[in-house]
Amino acid sequence: MARPSITLKLATTLDGRIATAGGVSRWITCEESRRVVHELRGMHDAVLVGIETALKDDPELTVRLPDYEGGQPRRIVLDSRARLPLSSKLVQTARVIPTWVVTTTDLPQEMLAAQVRQIKVPSKHQRVDLDAALDALATAGIDSLFVEGGGVIATAFLRAGYVDRLEWFRAPTILGGDARPVIGHLNIEDLSQMFRFTRLAVQAVGDDLWESYELS
Repeated sequence: MARPSITLKLATTLDGRIATAGGVSRWITCEESRRVVHELRGMHDAVLVGIETALKDDPELTVRLPDYEGGQPRRIVLDSRARLPLSSKLVQTARVIPTWVVTTTDLPQEMLAAQVRQIKVPSKHQRVDLDAALDALATAGIDSLFVEGGGVIATAFLRAGYVDRLEWFRAPTILGGDARPVIGHLNIEDLSQMFRFTRLAVQAVGDDLWESYELS
């Protein structure tokens, strides 16, 4: 079975930073950019984040637009050690909006009772095996995946070669080299190994720039 098509959303400064050295990140981009992100969520079967984003931001991962009449995407967390709190917004609203946790262990019974769906996959390097996770999501009916989250998730999907499309929002700001980068180590030793994308569109959104790319 083919894996889901994957769109990676990035929201950064001009120098590709997503947070200060201390982890402060709200808000890098403007309100208009965040509204577009809600629109993009509604165009996909599911929205995915890693556990670090879920713990730090306690996101809802829903489409919250006044004129939106479509369904809500499924919400997926990559959580190898089942650390998502029962008190999180994702768990507390799982009876209303489908919430799935991809994990390498068993979820607490209380979480299952809250109607969180467990997707158990093997581990790889002490993390969720991304190949197995995407296979499981495809089997569960996910055809299009909108990947949000921090640098760890963005790097993992890029390094695996699984990013089909980029939606990159750049704020007209600079944080500098001590701030946290959006992309970590990709183990690239030669320019021939660079990931190459084709630019599809560029437009101003509020004070930000929104760029769309697809893998070349």
